[in-house]
Amino acid sequence: MQAAAVTVAAVPTALLSNHPHYPTMRGRILDDGLVDDLLRGVKERGLVERATVLITGYLGSPEIAHWVTDFVADARKRNPRLIYLCDPVMGDDDLGVFVADGIAEVFRDQLVLLALLITPNPFELEYLTAHEARDVGDLRTVCKQIANHGCQAVIATGCTLADTASGQVETILCEAGPYDAGNMLLVATPRLPIRPCGTGDLLAGLTAAHLANGATLPDAMRYAVEGTHAILEKTCDAQAEELCLV
Repeated sequence: MQAAAVTVAAVPTALLSNHPHYPTMRGRILDDGLVDDLLRGVKERGLVERATVLITGYLGSPEIAHWVTDFVADARKRNPRLIYLCDPVMGDDDLGVFVADGIAEVFRDQLVLLALLITPNPFELEYLTAHEARDVGDLRTVCKQIANHGCQAVIATGCTLADTASGQVETILCEAGPYDAGNMLLVATPRLPIRPCGTGDLLAGLTAAHLANGATLPDAMRYAVEGTHAILEKTCDAQAEELCLV
């Protein structure tokens, strides 16, 4: 986001040595009181009123999730123009749910209801709706279910559906409204022979950056997919285990 010339006020929820796909992981989740204190500082400096986009991702603990939910609800009252992007980081097809007990429920029952936009992977989308999206028709149905609770748009990331072309992976935008009227945007990219962690976080961050810079939601998603795929190609060429962000 900073590389896209966006001023970022980042509040960490954890200090960890690596993602959970390694055999070990060092560091710890931050104390919820510390996170709450940092969020208070963000409000005291008037950053909420000046912000364009608010993005949340990995939350660390149920207690932190509680403070973050309160912060988001208050921020949306303070700044009605604020775009809240919720990346419901809770799991994937490889590890299942990898967050502490209680966090996934906060995403499903509270944060998604506050969001204007969410960016789940297929595993997370199924958890949020209790329905599997096997094809585009199913995706319309589950996204409409989310929209009925207030969220205006869903970007489903890393999709390989029954009707996805062979060798491709799709990122699919569903916006609130009559889902049979064609207000879906599908962007397909070649599937590369790598699967590094963090691609969903990267796409969410790039989407937020482009929205902050004034792009429409469809354009923000297109630009984010292009940027993510370019980084994946670079990572593949370098035979690197971690995303080559620079």
